[in-house]
Amino acid sequence: MKKIILTSAGFENKKIQDKFLELINKPSNEIMVLFIPTAAINADAIAMLPKCMNDLLDAKIPKENVHVYDLHKEMALEKLMEYDAIYFCGGSTSYLLDRINEIKFNVVLKEYVQKGGVFVGVSAGSMIAVQNRPNNLGFINCLLSVHCEEGSKLGKIDTSNCPKIKLTNNQAILLTDDWAEIIE
Repeated sequence: MKKIILTSAGFENKKIQDKFLELINKPSNEIMVLFIPTAAINADAIAMLPKCMNDLLDAKIPKENVHVYDLHKEMALEKLMEYDAIYFCGGSTSYLLDRINEIKFNVVLKEYVQKGGVFVGVSAGSMIAVQNRPNNLGFINCLLSVHCEEGSKLGKIDTSNCPKIKLTNNQAILLTDDWAEIIE
């Protein structure tokens, strides 16, 4: 079952953090997260990495349960399945997608998501999941803009016609097998 949260700014809104914990459905101190900072290749994005890590620590996930993976080598599905969630940080969408596709992480990542692993995207980490770029992960049939002043209307989204969705820093797209919706 798909469990995907696409954000502009991570768990800026506590409701997004709560939804993340609800999707995993186990005590925070038992949650294992794969933290992927690969997109952060410029100074501004690198400066945001501690905030991204704090999203997880503020959710009471122990630091030793958060493992950094920079997409420099392949990872088998069996290893990936040891993690309850994957958290993709922001930065360069193109660089991140190139790394994912180059090491064929896209293949195991799609299987991971289909088997119920939680996918969290922040900014560029969200953009890899939508239709904005070629060779994207294709998790949702939409075009996405992040860090918008005004976001799209809250509630269920009809993705059949590839809508344009705008997210503020306090909004997220929640995607499951059954529906897609904007939450805040």
